[in-house]
Amino acid sequence: MLAVDVGTSAVKAGLYDALARVVPYTEARVANAIRTAQDGTAEVDAGLLAANVESAIDTALQAVAAAGVGVDAVALDSMASTFLGLDRDGRPATPVYLYSDTRSGPDVEKLRGELDEAAVYDRTGCPQHTSYLPGRIRWLQRTQPDLVNRVTMWCDVPTYLYRRWLSSANVPCSYSIASWSGLLDRRRLVWDEFLLAHLRLDASTFPRLVPYSTLLAGLSREYARRWPSLVSKPFFPGVGDGFAANVGAGCASPGRVALTIGTTTAMRAVVPDTPERIPSGLWAYRQAPDLTLLGGAFSEGGNLLLWAKDTLRLPPQEDWDAALSRLPPAAHGLTVLPFLAGERATGWSTGATGVVQGVRVSTTPVEILQALMEAVALRAATVASSLVSALGTRPEVIATGGAIQGSLYWLQTMADVLQMKVSVSSEAQDTSRGTAILALRSLGAWPALDYVRPRILGTFTPDPARAAVYGTAAARQRQLYKQVVGKPRFG
Repeated sequence: MLAVDVGTSAVKAGLYDALARVVPYTEARVANAIRTAQDGTAEVDAGLLAANVESAIDTALQAVAAAGVGVDAVALDSMASTFLGLDRDGRPATPVYLYSDTRSGPDVEKLRGELDEAAVYDRTGCPQHTSYLPGRIRWLQRTQPDLVNRVTMWCDVPTYLYRRWLSSANVPCSYSIASWSGLLDRRRLVWDEFLLAHLRLDASTFPRLVPYSTLLAGLSREYARRWPSLVSKPFFPGVGDGFAANVGAGCASPGRVALTIGTTTAMRAVVPDTPERIPSGLWAYRQAPDLTLLGGAFSEGGNLLLWAKDTLRLPPQEDWDAALSRLPPAAHGLTVLPFLAGERATGWSTGATGVVQGVRVSTTPVEILQALMEAVALRAATVASSLVSALGTRPEVIATGGAIQGSLYWLQTMADVLQMKVSVSSEAQDTSRGTAILALRSLGAWPALDYVRPRILGTFTPDPARAAVYGTAAARQRQLYKQVVGKPRFG
């Protein structure tokens, strides 16, 4: 399987064998350039993103040819809650708006007043928020009506890419990707008719919907010349990167919850069908007719470490764990709201920003770093509590993602804050691996999504003596949230 992972910070492509093991020396990586600004802008140029994806595939296919192996199918995952508009010629009329773009905040607030938000939340599995498409479309209708008039189709990144590559323009979108838009009726598996009518849109301006197991084929003449080895090969519709990461980490059933910290953070469980009731503050993304991804995601994670590295006078990064381990837990006197890129779960504020309270002359850079990492763990605990209640069991937590897998200190802190055992997956590229597995399952090569699970490298056991310390820290964080952001709408 040629697995292509269109992530926020980079595009990755590589070949996986029938047991979902990466074929050595076939991996390629191309960095993305994200435009951000003080007003909440977070976007990527669609043409440049497509060029990055195609460059990664070019490099991977060259490595595959050099290794003397072949490609049987192509599978693709993409950063979710990420859409763009196409014009009548199928060209991008807009940039790719990322989940972290918060410019639609005022429009989301208006929508919350206009809609029966509880009913929409129940139908779509998503609260009204800047991460999702309803508020973004309303913002564009208000601020750039001429641009909106040029858009003949709103689509996700995989659909845009396949429209470039395949000879047919009637390219579908998977339920998996559509579920992250905030516009999918999670029970009927159609674009939500009421929301579309409220936004003055028609279902014809969105791609048709299909399961992720649908086979696509037929490279255009241009791309058949570019990728001759893929001419007769099937392509699978894109899936959300969160779903792929769960599958790649072996968390494809309710008994195992994936805790992923890469650029951002998420805790997710794959559950059968779709829940009758969504736990307050979480989302329920329908991935297939028989599967839903239940959980919560935050806009903060490894990006906080990058911010700290660039902003504070910290020791070299390879020395962070040692420096952090010498500090007692939550003894720095700091309380942090880690919303540098806005808030998603569980409060879903449209205007939250980062706060570090309690800084003194004696406060050190390493203490601020510790407080940031503890703050992410405290936020994860709010999702973990709701998930445990919804699942009716205390699941095994599997940690994935480069930011947390690279820090023994953060892994132990997470176990201590959650007061749950946290195991570490051996898989460095769980998202790409999961994308390959979804293709293997669709082809009938795997009997189940968890047919071969990654090895566990180690398990971190919580220290009961630290439960009270972190309980007090969580209470301070909740109080600061109420003072600065206001009463949480959810959670």
